[in-house]
Amino acid sequence: MLTWLLTISVIIIVIGWLSGYLMLWKVPHLGGKSTNVSADSFVSVIVPARNEQARLKPLLDSIVKQNWRNYEIIVVDDDSTDETVLVADAYDAVTIIENRTLEEGWIGKLAACWSGAKMARGNYLLFLDADTRFKKEDSLHRLIAAYQDVGGRGILSLQPYHTIKHSYENLSSIFNIIVMAGMNVFTPLGNKLKSAGSFGPCILTSKEDYFAAGGHEKIRGAVMDDFALGEAMEKMGLPVRCYGGRGLIDFQMYPEGIRQLVEGWTKNFATASQSTHPLVMTLIICWISGGFVAIPLLITVIITDSLFWSIIGMIGYLGYMIQFFLLARRTGNFHFIPFLVFPFLLLFFTILFAWSFFLTNVRHSVRWRDRNIKV
Repeated sequence: MLTWLLTISVIIIVIGWLSGYLMLWKVPHLGGKSTNVSADSFVSVIVPARNEQARLKPLLDSIVKQNWRNYEIIVVDDDSTDETVLVADAYDAVTIIENRTLEEGWIGKLAACWSGAKMARGNYLLFLDADTRFKKEDSLHRLIAAYQDVGGRGILSLQPYHTIKHSYENLSSIFNIIVMAGMNVFTPLGNKLKSAGSFGPCILTSKEDYFAAGGHEKIRGAVMDDFALGEAMEKMGLPVRCYGGRGLIDFQMYPEGIRQLVEGWTKNFATASQSTHPLVMTLIICWISGGFVAIPLLITVIITDSLFWSIIGMIGYLGYMIQFFLLARRTGNFHFIPFLVFPFLLLFFTILFAWSFFLTNVRHSVRWRDRNIKV
């Protein structure tokens, strides 16, 4: 009986291990510097900001250092209670819009993006979260060139590379992996599966396509604005392309502590999962299940007298541990040591996902940036 249970456990682990590689088979990145940027390209960089005094300066510093200068910077203050406006005002290149009143039916970030877009003078709109920053001086040039190289239509979005500065940030590792996998476009099938949407921290689009699709006004009540905006574009027949941002743009997620990390991930994770393709969701479930099964398998084989099963248990655990780390490194510079006890990372993810599901489907309210948001 025990042999059968161990055999089934090994099968589940193997299926889960293979699922892990299939769900995040390949993360494409933008190529090297291109010179194919039309002379009339003018980009409006729009930064919605609410209580971002600690994060805004690195982003603005990285923008003003860009060697491609045909842009404007619009910071939209979303009723901040800190010194966000003062930080932005220190830059001559920045235009500040203050959104102090939130109209009925709007979510703060979406209203800020919409206000910025309406004031924008550029023929391209680049929406950046305040915690992002360009990695190199030619990042903006490469981004615009890549967008034009693929046709200059719809959305091109990047998931910034997660730069770890505090140990607790490693708790975000599994979330980052699943965010990437959940976009549906990084399996061996590539773009044959419909994209779940776009990556919210970095969205580039043409002004013409943005307003034709209705922009943020059309999705004013969406908690997952990046997914909703991508869906609005696709309904117009416009493409939505997703890439990894490594080497071009990065961010530090939730630098203010574990409480902010928990609040941030529970805000929208259950909602986001609804946009994941059933095939990809199956791969994700198999991957997580295999990780959990690796734990009792290891414990069981250690307490048995079978050298064969002891070796199998160790291989199963170590194989999953290494895979977790390698997948995580595709999304950020996560440290290796926390993955020695990857079951705790899995447990943390599972608890937060359950809490997010409760907030989204039972309470119908989530909290972010000192605001209660109805979902």
